[in-house]
Amino acid sequence: MSDPIPSVWARPPRARREQPALSQRQIVAEAIQLLDEEGVEALSMRKLGTRLNAGATSLYTHVANKDELIELVVDEVFGEVSVPAAADGPDGWREAAAAFAASLRATILRHPWVASVIGAVGLIYFGPNMARLSEEILALFESAGFTLKLADHAMSVLVAFVLGASSADAAFLTMLARFDQDGRGLTERLWPAAEHAVRDHPRLRTLYAAKRRDDPMRTNEADFTLGVTWILDGLSAQLPHK
Repeated sequence: MSDPIPSVWARPPRARREQPALSQRQIVAEAIQLLDEEGVEALSMRKLGTRLNAGATSLYTHVANKDELIELVVDEVFGEVSVPAAADGPDGWREAAAAFAASLRATILRHPWVASVIGAVGLIYFGPNMARLSEEILALFESAGFTLKLADHAMSVLVAFVLGASSADAAFLTMLARFDQDGRGLTERLWPAAEHAVRDHPRLRTLYAAKRRDDPMRTNEADFTLGVTWILDGLSAQLPHK
């Protein structure tokens, strides 16, 4: 017999008591609150059990281990992301795709810890919320004129950009929380180190100096919006001309 695949989405449901003291929904909701408040380093089954006034063993009725819990909380967070329907008109799909990208970024920034764990969630696309999102995005790109195969490629390109850009922003937010400062304050504290790091790189010195007085999160948002626009421009160029 082959080894079982280590994923909550790949194992048969566990037998449950008729009236369990805890539900999986309660466990996931409390885990998300803990992660939002204290970060991924603070998450443990024992600590989560304490917050729920239950022993860690009670949690194992629903979740085999911490890795499965991470799969569940990540999928739950993806349930906050929306894919609006495309409005009528040739650019309706672009506006909807841009709105989806903004929704995904905003969700990650509400839960910055997601950025640090998403790469370790092996079967992320098997989760019900992620499956629902994928279906809706594929339908959106199909409505623009892509074949299903090309719609899949388009989805992968857009999602990869959003996750990459948002991960950097989430890491910055985590650093702000750690030092209890705003973006400008932290930039000023880091400026001597940044200036030293780019001392031999004139282009980086020019860029860093130009951005020193900017609000980093506003700058990042503007850069993100421009990046999404460029990606959608590139995808538009792949559509057959009518």
